[in-house]
Amino acid sequence: MERILIIGANGQIGSELVTALAQQHGAANVIAADIGVDNLYGATRYVRLDVLDKDAVARLVASEDVTQIYQLAALLSATGEKAPLRAWTLNMDGLLNILEIARERGDAGKPLKVFWPSSIAAFGPNTPSEATPQYTIMDPTSIYGISKLAGERLCEYYHAKYGVDVRSIRYPGIISYKSPPGGGTTDYAIAIFHAALRGETYECFLGPETTLPMIYMPDAIRATIELMDAPAEQVVIRSSYNVAGVSFNPRELAAAIQAKLPAFRIAYKPDSRQQIADSWPKSLDDSRATADWGWKARVGIEAMVDDMLANVDVGMSKAA
Repeated sequence: MERILIIGANGQIGSELVTALAQQHGAANVIAADIGVDNLYGATRYVRLDVLDKDAVARLVASEDVTQIYQLAALLSATGEKAPLRAWTLNMDGLLNILEIARERGDAGKPLKVFWPSSIAAFGPNTPSEATPQYTIMDPTSIYGISKLAGERLCEYYHAKYGVDVRSIRYPGIISYKSPPGGGTTDYAIAIFHAALRGETYECFLGPETTLPMIYMPDAIRATIELMDAPAEQVVIRSSYNVAGVSFNPRELAAAIQAKLPAFRIAYKPDSRQQIADSWPKSLDDSRATADWGWKARVGIEAMVDDMLANVDVGMSKAA
């Protein structure tokens, strides 16, 4: 029986991952943890926990006999640029604490499987932008991306040196109707639906032709669980796997929304996030994930738009 701890459970990915894992493994076997307000998301238990407090995390892991940790706590790209030292500390020390706990548990004969999310932010301006390969130039320009690249190297190191069973996905932009935008450069693709359903003109912080790889949340959650459920021998890459969904730009997304809501209008006012987006890929080659553990995206832009328009809660806080 798995005992699962999700750190960063109140975030965009965490909140939905807790629900999915509770359905798969039973609510009593999933612990949701974060530093903020209590939210169970289908789990039986919520714990206030700071990933930077290694001793507190280690005590919880030992007392609950945790077998899997999803370490999702992080500052994202746009938020991280406003507080780069804080972003580095949280993103790097948080991961290092979990990897160390996993190493210690392994030494004690109690192996701990770890999931940690990387991002397309780990790529940079000299990375091939079309069908970005699994192995390529990686020269990130944001503190978030730098932390993700360093984190990938740490994950591979801990697996190679200590045998830690750590697994990772380079997420593209994630789109979901269940949580508001959380400070990422791809968040326009969530905020645009909120504006459309409120009958407002959406002022986009990226230019109309800024094509980026995206993934709809159900696909992102499925990819995460499929990777964690895969036999260890099939998980060949221990840095992080490219995983692709669908690529589009703000103009194309607006047109897809206008096909359903003809009165919707969009305006463009690129800000500092444009420079970050310009350094990221336009599409990803995820053939290694397909070959190693059978990954394949299911949701395209039209199905995503239909589902978002049907489910977005317009009462959620408006994104900047």
